[in-house]
Amino acid sequence: MSLSILDNELVFPPAQFAEPDGLLAIGGDLSIERLLLAYRKGIFPWYEGRHILWWCPDPRFVLFPDELKVSKSMQQLIRREAFDFRINADFRQVISQCKTMARRGQESTWITDEVREAYIRLHLAGYAHSAEAWQDGQLIGGLYGIRMGNVFFGESMFSKVSNASKYAFICYVQKLQTEGVQLIDCQVYTEHLESLGARMVSRDYFLQGLNQLIP
Repeated sequence: MSLSILDNELVFPPAQFAEPDGLLAIGGDLSIERLLLAYRKGIFPWYEGRHILWWCPDPRFVLFPDELKVSKSMQQLIRREAFDFRINADFRQVISQCKTMARRGQESTWITDEVREAYIRLHLAGYAHSAEAWQDGQLIGGLYGIRMGNVFFGESMFSKVSNASKYAFICYVQKLQTEGVQLIDCQVYTEHLESLGARMVSRDYFLQGLNQLIP
């Protein structure tokens, strides 16, 4: 099936039309309206060169908050409050650090200037949030993503100090669970998130969950 090319109309093709690797469409823009529509449908953007690519992979990598795994060493760090956990204290710095952080096996980042500004707009609109680990007044790790209903869509994380991003992630998942969040989208597999309890589910199962958990 040929790849869908998006124009100014706020529509996406059905997720089932995605390529085997999850690629669904190309083009469009990063307006708040299009991004919110995409997330509601289980679709997320990822840049390649100058083009916006839209993805909905099958299977999907997710974390159910009640399946969160916290190692004994992390339990000890959290118990003694090794880092200062904050939410939305400096969203701009979090996404900027995610943008510039060097990652093993990656030559460049998908977080372009356009992506950064788009998610800052989502943050100002109340949809994008950051979870942060601070130490001695310095931001040392964190993550950001989109909250819609009882779903959190994780986007990217960074760490300058060992365990800092993991600390922020665990604290945030525990906080989200108290607020009724039942599903955390991790998008694609990483060993790091698997160690925290994330696992694969079918795309159909994931999309059914979104329909139930987002008003």
